[in-house]
Amino acid sequence: MSLLAIGLSHRTAEVRVLERAAVSADDAPKLLDELLRCPNVGEAVLLSTCNRVEVYAAVEAFHGGLADIAGVLARHAGFDVTELFGHLYVHYAGAAAEHLFTVAAGLDSMVVGEAQILGQLRTAYQVAETAGATGRVLHEVVQHALRVGKRVHTETGIDQAGASVVSEALVDAEAVLGALASRRAVLVGAGSMGGLAAAHLRRAGVSEIVVANRTLDNARRLAEITAEDGTPARGIALSDLPAELAAADLLVACTGAIGTVIEADAVSAARGRSTRPLVVCDLGLPRDVDPAVAALPGITVVDLCTLKERLHSAPVGEETRRARDLVADEVRGYLAAQRSAEVTPTVAALRQRAAEVVDAELLRLDSKLPELDDAVRHELVRTVRRVVDKLLHTPTVRVKELAAGPGGTTYADALRELFGLDPQAPAALSTPRTVDHGQDGDQR
Repeated sequence: MSLLAIGLSHRTAEVRVLERAAVSADDAPKLLDELLRCPNVGEAVLLSTCNRVEVYAAVEAFHGGLADIAGVLARHAGFDVTELFGHLYVHYAGAAAEHLFTVAAGLDSMVVGEAQILGQLRTAYQVAETAGATGRVLHEVVQHALRVGKRVHTETGIDQAGASVVSEALVDAEAVLGALASRRAVLVGAGSMGGLAAAHLRRAGVSEIVVANRTLDNARRLAEITAEDGTPARGIALSDLPAELAAADLLVACTGAIGTVIEADAVSAARGRSTRPLVVCDLGLPRDVDPAVAALPGITVVDLCTLKERLHSAPVGEETRRARDLVADEVRGYLAAQRSAEVTPTVAALRQRAAEVVDAELLRLDSKLPELDDAVRHELVRTVRRVVDKLLHTPTVRVKELAAGPGGTTYADALRELFGLDPQAPAALSTPRTVDHGQDGDQR
C-alpha cells in the first residue's frame, strides 16, 4: 500500500468550485464508505475545510487509486471527472507525506500559519477511524503530521498573531468601519468556527454579540461563554435574525451549512431604506450569504474570494521560511524511517534463513555423532550461532543504514536475490498487528 493525496484548494480552484466539492460533517462518513468500496483503496481520510477538500488514501496502485478517488469526488460535486481534474492536485508516496505535513503546519492555508487546521485534521482522522477507514499507513502518517504541526507552532513564530480566516476578515471589516470597539456584531453559526469568531470579536472590543443558529440551545451556549468572558452576548434562533440586522454594524456568517442561510430579500427588508454601513463577513463554504447581498446599498461583503485575492500577494516572512525548513527536515526523517522499515522484514527473513541452516546442520551432527558429550555439544551450538551472528551483523546493520537513503529499497532486493530468500517471507513478517490506540490516537 502506498500513500496518495488528491484534492483541490484555494490555490487550484475558485470558491464556486470549492463550494460544490465541500463535504459536510453529515456526508463525510458516506463518502468514506464509498471510497473504501473502491477496488484500489484500502484506507482513507477525508479533510474538508473552508478552503480545501482533500483525500489521503492508502492505495494498491497509483493510476487505479487516482481514478477511484477522483470519481468519488466528481460524483459528490456533480462534476464530470475530466472537468474536475483541471482543479485537482495529486501527490504520491513521499510527495503525499510532504504535502500532508505542509498542510498540518498551516503553510498551505489561505492564512499562512493558522492553527485551526491541526484540529480539523485531527477531527478528520477521528471520523475516518470511527468509520473503519484507517489502518497502519494512515495512522502513522497522520499522527506524524500532527506532531509536525505542533512542532512548527511551538518552535517558530508563524502564528504569533493568532491569524486565521476570521481575523483577516475582521481586518477588512475595520478598513470599512474603523475600529470595531463599541460596534454591534451579529454572528451566524455556533460551531467551532463560530466560537473562533466570537473570540476574535470579543478581543476586538465589540459592544455586543448576538449569536444566531438553527439550534437555539447551541446559540445560547456560545452566547453564555462569550458573556462569561466579558462581552455582552445573547443567543437567538435563526428565524429571529432579520430583526437584529437593522441595528447591526457587522455580520459574520460561518455555519458550515450546505446552501444559502441568509437571503438577500431578508437582509434588504431588515435594513429598510437605511444606508448605514454594514460589513458582511461570509466565511462559509459553501457561502452562507446570498451573493446578491453585495449589491444592496451600504453593504460591503468580505468573503473567501476577496480574502484570497488579498492574502495570496502577502510576502513570505522569515518565520514562514523557518517553518518550511522544519517541515522539510521532518519529511526527510519520515521517509528515511519508512525506507528503513521496509528493509526490516528482509533482514528478519535473512536471519530466519540462517537459523534454519544452523538447526539443520546441528541435526546432521547429532545423527553422525550421537554419543557426543552434552557439554561439548552445547559449546558447539553456541560457537556456531556466534559465528553466524557475527557474519550477519555488519551486512544487516549496513543494509538498514543504506536503506534510509534514496533508493534504499534496492538493497533489500539485493539481499533477497543473493541469499535466495522467499519474496513472500518479508511480506508475511511485516503483516501489521492490531494497533491499540490510546488517547489522541497514540500507539501503545
